[in-house]
Amino acid sequence: MKIFKCSQVKTIDAYTIAHEPISSIDLMERAATKLFHHIVAKYPYAKCFAVYAGPGNNGGDGVALARMLAQIGYHVKLHILCSANYSSDIQVNIKRLEMQGVVTPNYILNESDFPASDPDTIVIDALFGSGLSRPLDGVAAKLVDHINSLSSAVVAIDIPSGLFGEDNPSPNPNPVVKASFTLTLQFTKLSFIFPENEKFVGKWAVVDIGLHRKIIEEEFTPYIYVDFEIVKQHYTPRGIFSHKGTFGHALIIAGSRGMMGASTLSVNACLRAGAGLVTAHIPQVGYSIMQSQAPEALVQLDEDTNHFSKAHDITKYSAVAVGPGIGQDEITVNAFRNLIGSVNIPLVIDADGLNILSKHKDLLDLLPTNTILTPHVGEFNRLFGHASSGCKRLILAIEMAAKYNVIIVVKGAFTQVVCPSGMVYVNSTGNAGLATGGSGDVLTGIIAGLLAQGYSPESACVVGVYIHGLAADLVAQSVSQTSMVATDLLCYIGKAFSHLE
Repeated sequence: MKIFKCSQVKTIDAYTIAHEPISSIDLMERAATKLFHHIVAKYPYAKCFAVYAGPGNNGGDGVALARMLAQIGYHVKLHILCSANYSSDIQVNIKRLEMQGVVTPNYILNESDFPASDPDTIVIDALFGSGLSRPLDGVAAKLVDHINSLSSAVVAIDIPSGLFGEDNPSPNPNPVVKASFTLTLQFTKLSFIFPENEKFVGKWAVVDIGLHRKIIEEEFTPYIYVDFEIVKQHYTPRGIFSHKGTFGHALIIAGSRGMMGASTLSVNACLRAGAGLVTAHIPQVGYSIMQSQAPEALVQLDEDTNHFSKAHDITKYSAVAVGPGIGQDEITVNAFRNLIGSVNIPLVIDADGLNILSKHKDLLDLLPTNTILTPHVGEFNRLFGHASSGCKRLILAIEMAAKYNVIIVVKGAFTQVVCPSGMVYVNSTGNAGLATGGSGDVLTGIIAGLLAQGYSPESACVVGVYIHGLAADLVAQSVSQTSMVATDLLCYIGKAFSHLE
């Protein structure tokens, strides 16, 4: 699924109307019908719906929806915001509603027209759509505050009224509807993937309203929402004559005294991701731990008892990952510097590797082309600077990926894989159970395992992040998000891959 800017969606709407061809009012009817089916399926036992409609086409969707709900016997209240400039399509839908003769609209001119609402009433927000270009004010702003004061569930149509489709301030001082659920039309909005907007968007689903496939395919956007079909395009099935040499040899440099868990998690994840061979470069203190926790791995002992101090010959490996649990001692910093200055195979850097980079920014210039960095938000801020919103963080990530010619995997809900080309892959899998120590080490191992098999760095990230999140979703179904720990993920990586196979 592509993620388009709101200005592009207008273009796609217009192309659909011209080339399907279909009239604007009929396209609105089709959209409202799709919304109607979603809402009835979600709230089959609702006692009453209160639809709030604005003067534009978002309001037209709402009026059409009110008519359809009333047609099958739901009790519906319709509140229309007064305006001197109603769109032609909402005017048609108001006439259709009057002809039906079931629902009498309440027109809102000022605050005295704001209705009371029963808590059991489902509120439908169809005030303003994704084309909004400035903060709401006047009666519209007060009406949003009124909706937010209700104790009812709120369903937003396309986008919560007052929210912009891309960049929003954080914290957001503007009046914005706080939806329980958002039904967005055809495409997700970029603003939905940023954490500061969760309180407005709630849970969300995309409603396919049948916009023209040709323009969707041809219209360029750098933002791709990664679903199963996208991952299948990047995934390489195994040939029947494959052997362990076919799938590469990964080197995982990880662990230090007291942090060997990070190493075993990464190594086991790399094995589960399908690398033919995996060598764990670890300090001597971790020998017995690694041998017992990852018997399939080869072990390469560092010269130092407790730390990573020197990388051995890496020419025989097909990919290397460095960072989980290595610490930031001076001897490790020097070893890390020497490693990135000499490596000529695909490289993944995580955890303490990122912390070293953030304290020694000159090392960023030494990173090989297409090095993969996997920071969570805190690590990203230390590396590249604090951004005031999720959108601005993404813009900064795009700039930094291009500047250093690296791939930046910004971890979190809707993890973003940001490529030097400017392409951004937004992941669709995963859940809050991943907010636990060690889950990032597992992701590092998965990506390294895919790199070792010959996946391009971009494909390794797209597939790796998806599989990591899908494994977490499968764990959550079994043991819950709350109880999830990183070792649980190892048991479900195989089940996640089975979905692709």
